[in-house]
Amino acid sequence: MLPHGFLRVAAASPELRVADPKFNAARTLDLLKEAEGQGCDLVVFPEMGLTGYTCGDLFHDRTLQRAAREAFEQLVADAADQFGGTFVVGMPYPLSGRLFNVAAVCCRGDVLGLVPKTYLPTYREFYDTRYFAPASAAVVDSTEIGGRYVAFGTDLVFRCSDDPRYTLGVEVCEDLWVPTPPSGRLALTGATVLANPSASPETVGKASYREQLVVSQSARCVAGYVYAGAGPGESSQDLVFGGHCLIAENGTLLAESERYRRDGHLTVADLDLDRLDRERSATNTFHDASATQPAQVGHMRLAGKDRSRTPALIRHIDPHPFVPSDPATLDDRCGEIFATQVSGLTTRLAHVGKPAVAIGVSGGLDSTLALLVACKAFDALDVPRTKIKGLTMPGFGTTGRTRKNADRLMDLLGTGRREADIRQMALDQMRAIGHAPFGIPLDGLTVEELTDKLVSLPADERHDLTFENTQARVRTSLLMNTGFVVGTGDLSELAVGWCTFNADHMSMYNPNVGVPKTLVAFLVRWAARTQFAGPAREVLLDVADTVISPELLPVAADGTSQVTEDAVGPYELIDFFLYHFLRWGTPPEKILFLAGHATFSKPYTADELKHWLREFLRRFFASQFKRSTLPDGPKVGSVTLSPRGDWRMPSDASAAAWLEWD
Repeated sequence: MLPHGFLRVAAASPELRVADPKFNAARTLDLLKEAEGQGCDLVVFPEMGLTGYTCGDLFHDRTLQRAAREAFEQLVADAADQFGGTFVVGMPYPLSGRLFNVAAVCCRGDVLGLVPKTYLPTYREFYDTRYFAPASAAVVDSTEIGGRYVAFGTDLVFRCSDDPRYTLGVEVCEDLWVPTPPSGRLALTGATVLANPSASPETVGKASYREQLVVSQSARCVAGYVYAGAGPGESSQDLVFGGHCLIAENGTLLAESERYRRDGHLTVADLDLDRLDRERSATNTFHDASATQPAQVGHMRLAGKDRSRTPALIRHIDPHPFVPSDPATLDDRCGEIFATQVSGLTTRLAHVGKPAVAIGVSGGLDSTLALLVACKAFDALDVPRTKIKGLTMPGFGTTGRTRKNADRLMDLLGTGRREADIRQMALDQMRAIGHAPFGIPLDGLTVEELTDKLVSLPADERHDLTFENTQARVRTSLLMNTGFVVGTGDLSELAVGWCTFNADHMSMYNPNVGVPKTLVAFLVRWAARTQFAGPAREVLLDVADTVISPELLPVAADGTSQVTEDAVGPYELIDFFLYHFLRWGTPPEKILFLAGHATFSKPYTADELKHWLREFLRRFFASQFKRSTLPDGPKVGSVTLSPRGDWRMPSDASAAAWLEWD
């Protein structure tokens, strides 16, 4: 297996001659050799791959049955030295006076078991019961093949001796298309990888439905699903087969083949068994279902042997997991999130009597999004937007660009607008507590004089947490005295604690609480394009292009301004780390491995990734006390930090175990 629980699997569609087992076995071996070169651990071949699915009444001919068995035994022997993993191949198999459609599971010269097809379609173009007996007709649970007895039945799972997370279950073609596929029972009894050798003919629209079945079954079973379809070599007398191969994992399609290819080909992907194992352990209803569906399962061990592996991961690692790469999907996602935010705020405001609300509007991304949500909520409540009391509260670091955008936006949206310069209030509070910001005595100092001194400070001396927090808390005090406070902070800021306790951390309701920073800009741009027009749209687009900054320190004499990402790290990395850490419980060393395979908006060195991951983990654990007192706000995606919902963590948990990696 690959590092960090990845398993390389392949769905194979070889060249085929109907009723020519020797030829078909040779082509199967060719693809096994190719799969070995790609480092595959599992290869799944189509239903009846050694004879072809379209043999008709020839299936009853003893010559074909004998040729299939001989070809199979030779294939198993030849593959022992050619392929170091496990493969699944289909063939007709006579047993106890009946003929079964079976999938044989083989590994390094051994036949581990035969799985007969459970459901035999005999409708429209299918005549399976004319040739085969269903699995329920078997009167034995083992059979002799290749000089030894092997298990025979549908209740078999095959467990890897090297890693129990790799446990294989098999169902055959039609078994997937019924209301209760056998794969559901196999998953409940431990199978994390499901194989389906299939021979599904092509008709208009069938490929998309087939894909839906594979993807949805992988989701229901919280498993990897490898589907191998028979190709154009099957008889075209009445049907055409496309060789459709699919690999899915827990509701996501990882790989799909081009249909109607006449050459033998592999469709390869890497399954994340570690992720599947974690998801099953965290989803209690998955195991509740197993209690209601008991099954007798024969556990078998797959032979394990170290083999060289292709080092590169055959799997797309999304650098921005919260932001869909497809524009249409991104539009749909933004629309759904925005509607959720508006609905949540609307419900809360209706419940508390439709009060006037206060929002601190800075001209930055987060406060702009919250303001847009508030406007739509007031529209839904049929309340004038003038009851939205927007406050601009310029401080020592407020820039002309953000100040102008904030004022114009509120005017264009028709909300209330008021300005309150907080510098004197912050100066008075620092004097009251005897604080000398940056070592500067405040006695007799005016706001303008302090600002001048701050501008001249060298970059390495521009650090004073009390100075910054005082401004943040003055702003919140003003907001709390103005009305029902709508919060603005986003999910990413909460993750790393980039919010001042009892300042921007606090509100009466926060519609942004579930939105990660990498998505906020897209939401503002989406709103600009779809919800607003004219000058308002222009302002929104300019806000979306503004550098993210808390604007608590004035621009230095050399033009250096305060940039949030210089302190906490690039938000695209924060959101990447947050997604994998929180959604999948991924350990740090694997997060780093995944980050090394992702293509971010800019290249990061290995040392940079390590540095920012450590900083993320340190900040995440240190900041839980802020999240433990989080105001209400809507969950909009699969990741949230609400202490009342998805994330419950002690505020004094140690990060030591998460920081002990190289």
